Amino acid sequence: MRVDISLLPALAAAFMLVFARIGAMVMLLPGLGESNIPVRIKLAIALVLTLVILPLHRAAYQIDLQSLTPLLVLMVHEIVIGVVLGATARVTLAALQVAGSVIAQQLGLGFVTAVDPTQGQQGILIGNFLTILGVTLLFATDSHHLVIAALNDSYSIFSPGQLMPSGDIAALATRAFAAAFKIGMQLSAPFLVFGLVFNIGLGVLARLMPQMQVYFVGVPLSILAGFLVFALVITAMMGTFLDYFIGVMHELIPLK
Repeated sequence: MRVDISLLPALAAAFMLVFARIGAMVMLLPGLGESNIPVRIKLAIALVLTLVILPLHRAAYQIDLQSLTPLLVLMVHEIVIGVVLGATARVTLAALQVAGSVIAQQLGLGFVTAVDPTQGQQGILIGNFLTILGVTLLFATDSHHLVIAALNDSYSIFSPGQLMPSGDIAALATRAFAAAFKIGMQLSAPFLVFGLVFNIGLGVLARLMPQMQVYFVGVPLSILAGFLVFALVITAMMGTFLDYFIGVMHELIPLK
């Protein structure tokens, strides 16, 4: 009995190319690419996704094992595509940090920082809370499945071996950053109105009662009233964020 193993080198090369795209994406995905997630878990997730996606798109890879240079160029191409997809999903999460920073400034808590467990660096406390809550909701609502679907459908947009559309990638990055800042400001809009009205009221109070220490009265009251507003609008805030995230992921999934 003779076993033909001539396809093994080409299959191994295709596996590495698919793994390059998926691994680069997993490193940046919200909830999976965080700095506090063990590297072995990230590697295991990337390997499992590679084993699932490889049979679906194995035929898309035209691999020439006679020369190493085209294979390396194709691998760099796949890594860049994975980074673009993962960074797009990551930038959507940055909208919560923008909203948290604006809210903290309006409540007088802009100086309160803590270590962001998702990034491993200092961040505004309210922004850290919104980020963790956003990641939790993404998994609770199965919205992370859209990221995997976008990864699978990326082979329809970015076919292996084809010239990378740098203009489209630049436009996608610009739209992602602009939309993240826009949504972040929209999420914090109630607190901008609250801060404006509250500070105008403190200014009027300071003119009516010059002997009152307005600062020592206003800061605790601002924090208390701000958290009451926060409790009232947080449900609508996170619902808006989920709609925004789902909309961004649908932009990465081509219409059938």
